[in-house]
Amino acid sequence: MKFDTVVLGAGIVGVCVAVHLQKRGRAVALIDRKLPGNETSFGNAGLIQREGVYPYAFPRGLGTLLRYARNQSPDVRYHANAMLETAPFLWRYWRNSHPAKHAEIAKSYATLIEHCISEHHALAAAAGASALLRPTGWIKVFRSSITRDAEIQIAERWHREYGVAFETLDASRLQQMEPDLDKRLQGGLRYPESDSVSDPNALVTAYARYFETLGGRFFIGDADTLREGWQVDTQAGTIEASSVVVALGPWSDRVSTRLGYRLPLAVKRGYHMHYAPRQTARLNHPVLDVENGYVLAPMARGIRLTTGAEIARRDADKTPAQLDAVEPIARTLFPLGERLDAEPWMGRRPCTPDMMPIIGPARNHQGLWFAFGHAHHGLTLGPVTGRLIAEMMTGEDTLVDPRPFRVERF
Repeated sequence: MKFDTVVLGAGIVGVCVAVHLQKRGRAVALIDRKLPGNETSFGNAGLIQREGVYPYAFPRGLGTLLRYARNQSPDVRYHANAMLETAPFLWRYWRNSHPAKHAEIAKSYATLIEHCISEHHALAAAAGASALLRPTGWIKVFRSSITRDAEIQIAERWHREYGVAFETLDASRLQQMEPDLDKRLQGGLRYPESDSVSDPNALVTAYARYFETLGGRFFIGDADTLREGWQVDTQAGTIEASSVVVALGPWSDRVSTRLGYRLPLAVKRGYHMHYAPRQTARLNHPVLDVENGYVLAPMARGIRLTTGAEIARRDADKTPAQLDAVEPIARTLFPLGERLDAEPWMGRRPCTPDMMPIIGPARNHQGLWFAFGHAHHGLTLGPVTGRLIAEMMTGEDTLVDPRPFRVERF
């Protein structure tokens, strides 16, 4: 079976790449070992973060680092047996998180972020999935006035530099918007231009179905069988194409390394669990408990509790200690009822040490393209990345300057 392009990986990024190439007249085969949206794209907080012009940095304060070293922090945990192999990545991540360097990175990163809402809206409308997007924004809530004031200062800087809209909420206004949250909170910070998604898996599935209505084909297959000449084995047989896009998220390095590319990809693992709300309690927005590093998000299945980051080997066994640690705290924030899932879900965020994705052509292979490393913003940036890759591959003028995201920076 012959196609113009094979896209490896049917998460939000791979699906969006496939859609945009198919729209431009390419014959595209989308390949994954599972159905679309059932790996990393399945278990996020459902945020499309228009405010996320600064990618998530490594904390540099001594007090925070000492707290993390004790491995009891609710927002970051680590596996001791993974630290030696992860140390070079963390060192580069820490260096790139210096305020001056972080600010330089944001100048490039913001060019992607500024299009995330408009690109999702266009794709969702075409896919008949607009009802899954909620233009209500999301809220950070604070248990201390010190944290609140510091976060407001950050929001003010983002507004000055990049026009990010925000709304400060005193305790009274917060209670008006979210009457079932803890009455002891010291207020909140709302980002009104961001969207949230009621079911991220359903959104990716809808985009994948749209891809198929455009004439694209989805196959269950094994990306590890990729070989030059761009052939890959699937349950339906071998597929051949003149180009291939690697969009395998945290597994992308399995292909890139075998082809000779030593890219600094690491993972931050995370967990989620769904809960029923107690009695008539209602959560109207996704809410981040800033001091404790977890999100409560209203989803189609229930209230989703998502954890912070776990630094561990990608394929190590689940260790949902973070979830167990923050669940009692979350119950003081909002009246959660019983667990709705049989066991915690675990996902893996693919991360680069400069916090920016790798988007563009590989330097040593004709027809090989990379689209991965989106860390916490895969859902946010999927449609933007899909459009950018498609424009580059078809020779169009690009939505943004792709040079900051090129593989050659590593």
